Amino acid sequence: MTTKQPNLQHIEACIAACLACVQACEHCASACLAEEDIDMLRECIRNDHDCADICALTARLLMRGSHLYGEACRLCAEACAACATECEKHAAHHDHCRLCAEACRACEKACRELAA
Repeated sequence: MTTKQPNLQHIEACIAACLACVQACEHCASACLAEEDIDMLRECIRNDHDCADICALTARLLMRGSHLYGEACRLCAEACAACATECEKHAAHHDHCRLCAEACRACEKACRELAA
């Protein structure tokens, strides 16, 4: 059985989305820690850290052409969806959460397309 290999353009787009998401998540987590009501943002910070770690791993696996890219992209899409959902709850009050949610949704889409 032969598996379809993704084209280079899709791989590069997914890597870029993953790296942009890492940056947005790390910035969001740091900015959340500087907010006055950290208790309200605890879950956001947890999701930011998890998402950033999974996105970084996924980008590295894609860069090296690992055969695990499909599984990594599926996990990354799930982490991005969870992070975006949480950040969207705070997006009206915190610009860093809005920007993070946008980056997460873009990465989720790129990873789902690549894993398909």
